[in-house]
Amino acid sequence: MLTARPKRAARLTRNSKLFKTIISAIRQKKGENIVSLDLRRIHEAVADFFIVCEATSNVQVRAIADAVESEVKKNTGELPYHHEGYQGLQWVLIDYVNIVVHIFQPETRKFYKLEEMWNDGDHIEHDA
Repeated sequence: MLTARPKRAARLTRNSKLFKTIISAIRQKKGENIVSLDLRRIHEAVADFFIVCEATSNVQVRAIADAVESEVKKNTGELPYHHEGYQGLQWVLIDYVNIVVHIFQPETRKFYKLEEMWNDGDHIEHDA
């Protein structure tokens, strides 16, 4: 039986501690093509932001996902509401309710075209 998704807390911004911690953790593990999608103006959106990045191997996908969860817990005390994809490591999703992190391998990212699906949201690149 599925449990109801928790309601979003107060709207976040790109300056929130959670947002900055996620971007920092991805950069620490050399995630590539980091993009945030601001979904706050899209009524149907399940979160305020999607953060999307790429990793070139299963090992790097796992390292980025582990770093995001570890750094977010350390810096904000938050645990993910849900995560999935750790078995195949082609696409790991980490759901913090207001922010959903998507860590893709390049071919999987091209196949699902998540940024195109949510192209109504403001798109910002975060590569260093």
